[in-house]
Amino acid sequence: MTSVNFWDFEVWSIILLVGVLLFAMVLASLLKKWIKPLRKSLLPGSVLGGIILLIVTAVYWLITKKEFFDLEIFTTLNGVSGIGSLEILTYHCLGIGFIAMALRDNDKKFTKKRAGEVFDSGVTTVSGYLLQGVLGLTVTIIAALIIPTFFKSSGILLPFGYGQGTGQALNYGKIYEMQYGFTGGANFGLAIAAMGFLSASIVGVIYLNVLRRQGKIDIIDNSKAINKIEVEDENGGSMDKLTINIAICFIIYMLSYLLMWLIGLCFGEGIKNVIYGFNFLIGTLLAVVFKIIYKKLRNKGIVKKQHLNTYMMNRIGGFSFDLMIIAGIGAIQISVIGQYWLVLLIMGIVGAVATFFYIRFISKKLFASYKYEQFFAMFGMLTGTASTGVILLREIDPKLQTPASDNLVYQTLPAIIFGLPMMFLATFSPQSDLSTYLTLGICAALFIVLQLILFRRQIFFKKRTAIINNAEIEESDNIQQETEEINK
Repeated sequence: MTSVNFWDFEVWSIILLVGVLLFAMVLASLLKKWIKPLRKSLLPGSVLGGIILLIVTAVYWLITKKEFFDLEIFTTLNGVSGIGSLEILTYHCLGIGFIAMALRDNDKKFTKKRAGEVFDSGVTTVSGYLLQGVLGLTVTIIAALIIPTFFKSSGILLPFGYGQGTGQALNYGKIYEMQYGFTGGANFGLAIAAMGFLSASIVGVIYLNVLRRQGKIDIIDNSKAINKIEVEDENGGSMDKLTINIAICFIIYMLSYLLMWLIGLCFGEGIKNVIYGFNFLIGTLLAVVFKIIYKKLRNKGIVKKQHLNTYMMNRIGGFSFDLMIIAGIGAIQISVIGQYWLVLLIMGIVGAVATFFYIRFISKKLFASYKYEQFFAMFGMLTGTASTGVILLREIDPKLQTPASDNLVYQTLPAIIFGLPMMFLATFSPQSDLSTYLTLGICAALFIVLQLILFRRQIFFKKRTAIINNAEIEESDNIQQETEEINK
């Protein structure tokens, strides 16, 4: 039996690591409060905290030629380095965050029109992924022609870094690194995700100010907005409600592991990397099943108390995603991505510009009555995460009264359905040069198909769409007239 000394670094390594991450987030929050340009930048505290860590690790590497998180104080009992622990945190926070979001009470009745807008939002999300995938692969295929040793399939990481955030970028980057020999694949994916958050913050803020100067929007001071938080009834029993909700999330995540383990056992070693990369998706599906069963038990009176709490789930999800983002950015190794900086920069700029113009076009054509709100919500999500989209949206819709915020939540189901092929293509692309080119062609073809679906009304039901649009415009004019009369 091996004895453990509580003063050993290995005992404290995880606590010290998480403490550094949280300290960086608190410091970022204080800097945003004290420095006006940072406050106006809308840069999430977790992203700013990650950038602070990135600066610290870069300076440390320049001085010592060693990675800061490879220090002995961050090494665990089984020899996992701080970098490895950061990657593990990023991976697990993604799964737990998605489970918490899936367990929220989002039951609302939609009109046919609203259901169509939610569906279109989901299709737009996947279209954004496909567009980013096409452009990312194009950039890296060209880079491989110039540098023959370059991993040409790495461009498919652009939609996972920009469109899905740190966790998925790490997942697929790690698969490329372990299974296909892409040196620094995990860091490559994490760097793309970091550039995505910067794109959302910088481009989003610039466009907000441009629209304000043009008089098209009013940027509202969120500090003056009333944010009424309703915490549901505290009838969860003697156990603390937060404890119950965290327990439910972790139990579902544990079941997700058991399911992935069984699938791996049935289909062999070859499927393991892929299936464990879907931890967030399997967790989400199990959470949805759990919520359906739980509601039926509640309706039948078998379960007497209301344990699931939307407010608590929001907090659990928010904490998970914040920790995921800062851990993911902190795990970037400057020494590894230094050789890829030019390709990363080109991919980042191309991805941001293309996503900006595509989402602006879609918002104008399909969400005309709240086009700016929809643009900022979708652009923020397709370059960062859903929370980034909400941050931008709240600048012009602080109480989240427009349908744009609901679209972010409910578009998940159609996005998952239409987005599944993208996930399989990501594991198909690196298998050979031919599969890389086929992936590029398939992404382009699917993108075109989704545009036909998005603009189905304009293409196939022109007359009917014109009548509906005229009715909406007339209704909007009547509401505006009534508002003006009330104001007078």
